[in-house]
Formats: sequence, structure tokens, C-alpha cells
Amino acid sequence: MEFELQPVLRGETLELRPLRMDDRDALWEVARDPLIWEQHPDKTRYQPEGFARFFQDSLDSRSALVVIEIASGKIIGSARYYDWEPATAEVAIGYTFLARAFWGGATNRELKRLMIGHAARWADRIWFHVGKNNLRSQRATRKMVEHAVDVVLSGRHLPSLSCRSSFVMAFVKVVHSCVSDASSWRPASVRR
Repeated sequence: MEFELQPVLRGETLELRPLRMDDRDALWEVARDPLIWEQHPDKTRYQPEGFARFFQDSLDSRSALVVIEIASGKIIGSARYYDWEPATAEVAIGYTFLARAFWGGATNRELKRLMIGHAARWADRIWFHVGKNNLRSQRATRKMVEHAVDVVLSGRHLPSLSCRSSFVMAFVKVVHSCVSDASSWRPASVRR
């Protein structure tokens, strides 16, 4: 079975589904907040031209998902799978942004738990890439491993991120079997 890059995933408070062209206006309403992008490597995504590039790239990727708050039915952000490597069973999760009202709480954890749980059906390693100056996203990523004992800090250069140094974290499977949630995963490394 081939990795399904655009699944429909449903959690307690969130639904993720494939990004569609008709999501543009609703996603723009979230993305137009400049504070979302202030620490991001591409700070232009709150501007119409920057968002247009981001949105088109997301559609073209055929792996982007919109994040919907179930209670309101509103789109509150997006995320994407990328760099799927079947030979090594590795994938990355990123291009994630959420409306500020959903920062600092359980929303990002639920989002990542849903995406990791889905990817676990195919991947043995899941990567998260975060811009080196995006301290807010680095903290959110680290929250996922704050009690882990095997966190390793070292340097890493990622050519796929336009030759920028980045904060990188990977999760690896503890048990190599099909799982429906993220419970069999543990942090493998955090790198700067």
C-alpha cells in the first residue's frame, strides 16, 4: 500500500482534510496575521503575494492538509507531509501554521498526534524541520519531547531548506508494526 499523503483525519477537536482550491479565502483569513510569520524564514506569507505563492505550492504538493476546528467548522491552519522516501521509510511533517487563538495549547499536539499516527502506517522515521530563528515553533516541537531522555543536540545542514541551518527533530518507531496512533513512537533526536 502506498503512503496516503492527503488523508482525512479526525481527532477530538480537529479534522484534517486535503487542501482544495476553494479553501483559499478561509486559509487567507488565518495566514494574513503577520505575527504568525514574524519568526518564520519566509516572512511574506501574510502579504497577498507571499500567501499566493505559499497556497499554490501547497496545492501543487498534493500533500497539504487544512486544519479545521470541529466545534466551529472553521479552517484554523494547515500542515503538510513532504520528502516521503519509501526506500528508507522516512517522511517530514511541516509547513504548519495555526491561528494565534490556537497557540500554546493542545491544538498543535493533537494535530501532530494525528499526523504522526497516520504516517506510522508507512514511516519508520518522521522529521520535523523548523527555521533556526523560529524559536516559538522550536519550543512547541520541544514540548513533544520534554520528558525524553535521549535528546541529542548537534549541528545539521539541510540543503532542502534553501541551505539554511535549521532546528531538526525526528521521531522513530519503537515497535515496527502498523499502528493507529502515535503511542509506539519516541523522540530520536533534536538537532540545531
